[in-house]
Amino acid sequence: MYLTRAFLDPLRGGALRLVANPQAMHAAILRGMPTQPVPAAAPGAPRVLWRLDADDPRRPILWLLSPEKPDLTALMQVAGAPGNGVPSWESREYTPLLTGLSAGQRFAFRLTANPTRSVRVPHASDTRRVEHVTAEHQVRWLVERAERCGFRILTSDVMLPDRAEPALELRLRSREKVRFRRGGVQGRQVTVVRVGYEGALEVVDPDAMRSALTSGIGHARAYGCGLLTLARLPGRCNGVVEGRGA
Repeated sequence: MYLTRAFLDPLRGGALRLVANPQAMHAAILRGMPTQPVPAAAPGAPRVLWRLDADDPRRPILWLLSPEKPDLTALMQVAGAPGNGVPSWESREYTPLLTGLSAGQRFAFRLTANPTRSVRVPHASDTRRVEHVTAEHQVRWLVERAERCGFRILTSDVMLPDRAEPALELRLRSREKVRFRRGGVQGRQVTVVRVGYEGALEVVDPDAMRSALTSGIGHARAYGCGLLTLARLPGRCNGVVEGRGA
């Protein structure tokens, strides 16, 4: 597995087009893969995942996790940012992190996900997937999903005034509805709720955690959701869940 970081230039027309249309971004990423992924890969199998972090809107970062080392030359020619001494994109092996996971390790993390739930269709035995739209439900979705993904969200020493338990070390970095047309101008319009999470976690089940890291969390993974990345935990987060009740 390889983790790739690429800097985009939001002033370039190619970058604007890709950022506005997750399907176009996904297609551009796949064109940089040595081998095209199998569409019907087995559940839990490693897959191509990507996420766009726009902390600096002047130089958003595209993160990409893939089973093979990509070649993003073509993508960066139309959407990349000038290097200024820093490579416009670079890949690193992800295997050392995956093999080194063990229970009890703690990390800072980031994740962009599509929090959903299944609801029963009236007068039918089928169910359909609907997206969570409130911050409270979006937070709850990740907390509940964490257990099956092999980790737990840490709590802090801060006590919120309206709650009897410690606050989670978790915040919502972003909440957005992305609308785009699938298959071109005449294609069907798609709306995806994307939520950016940031916080601190502890590994509980290393095998489940490895699967979550390499296959993604939740749905809409082709549209920039599902990629969980880890970093060293230098200190504790503020412990306040932003946007509660919004």
